[in-house]
Amino acid sequence: MLQTNPLASLLRPTTLPDYVGQTHLVGEGAPIRQLCESNKICSMILWGPPGCGKTTLVSLLQSYWKMELISLSAITSGIKDIKAIINSNPNDMFSETKLVFVDEIHRFNKTQQDAFLPHVENGSIILIGATTENPAFSVNSALLSRMRVFTLEPLQEHDLNILSKRALNYLNQLDDSTINIAIADSALKQLNQLSNGDARKLLTTIEVSFELIKAQILNERDDCSPIITKQHIVQASGTTVASFDKNGDQYYDLLSAFHKSVRGSSVDGSLFWFARATLASSDITPICRRLLAIASEDIGNADPKALQVCLNAWDIYHRVGPQEGERAIAQAIIYCALAPKSNAVYSAYKQAKRLAQKYIQSDVPLHLRNATSEITKDLKHGDGYQYAHNYPNAVAPHQTYLPTNVSESNLYEPQERGFEKQLRQKIAFLEAIKHQAGNIK
Repeated sequence: MLQTNPLASLLRPTTLPDYVGQTHLVGEGAPIRQLCESNKICSMILWGPPGCGKTTLVSLLQSYWKMELISLSAITSGIKDIKAIINSNPNDMFSETKLVFVDEIHRFNKTQQDAFLPHVENGSIILIGATTENPAFSVNSALLSRMRVFTLEPLQEHDLNILSKRALNYLNQLDDSTINIAIADSALKQLNQLSNGDARKLLTTIEVSFELIKAQILNERDDCSPIITKQHIVQASGTTVASFDKNGDQYYDLLSAFHKSVRGSSVDGSLFWFARATLASSDITPICRRLLAIASEDIGNADPKALQVCLNAWDIYHRVGPQEGERAIAQAIIYCALAPKSNAVYSAYKQAKRLAQKYIQSDVPLHLRNATSEITKDLKHGDGYQYAHNYPNAVAPHQTYLPTNVSESNLYEPQERGFEKQLRQKIAFLEAIKHQAGNIK
């Protein structure tokens, strides 16, 4: 029978040596370990992805500091709850400092966060906030400046293997049968991939897998052995595990399919490959980076807003989290897929690099140099420079901007699509001014 308490809670360590992962914070000589062992208390933000051990770390800090812990969830609590905790016995000069833990602190708005500020300032509370969002964006700067920020990382394969072993040992000891259930290596690898560094997800999947195989044994199935397989892991997870090796060809093939779908203006293809990546628990960063590359490489000045749309979507993802943030990324993907396309910027920059490499030793013309001293003035720096704003349309018709041995070559050739239509007209206008000036001269 499944336990009433989650397995993650039952296996929660009580000492730092038993804590799995985050050695940069709790290992020998690491900052949080020093805070615990020296009994030095301070307010802090624990920033990291789900299931990386933030809540467990708070529990350990409480046990080492020997303080009563008051817990709040920013999802279900409001300003009244905050005031009730802070204002209890406000006139008692002998009242002890409170240890207040706020889970999902980024969910509190500015007013709610401000309620903690004076009490963190005067030391009447030690505030620990846990967040999956970048605290630079999600926590008030005034509050943040009074707290230490510790960054937690997703658990690595070695850490997940330790947790899996502990979980199976615990479940086997708890079970009153004589059957010892183990896990196949292939199933363990599948479990680690599915968990994606999330200990809570891993332990839940193991617990359900354990119960599935135990039920099969109790039903006296002849083909059932006490080994958790990949099939049990997939069945226990409740989802189909996508094939997506972050270090293999499939990873790059998927990104390539995504890029080419957006470039080809296929909304369906773009969204499909994006969804495939998210279902495989892929880090959102490669998708967002690729989207920004598309905005400059394949859209360019045909729609300059595409870059800002992509940056905004990425920022929103970090501010609101994956569930709502993925929708913002999807919005940017649709925008880029339907935007007018041009690789003129991409081509122009490639040609400019080739040209710069060819003439890498060419000197800067004297008229383009700054006369920063009497010596450089005597050397004629700046002589002959025509200040553009002194001329009609802010164009100095006789001015040149390349080394004397490099001729104008029209590196940038905008397309007849989107905003580049207007840029093409502007280039033609500038050429006409130069041509007119040349005839006058």
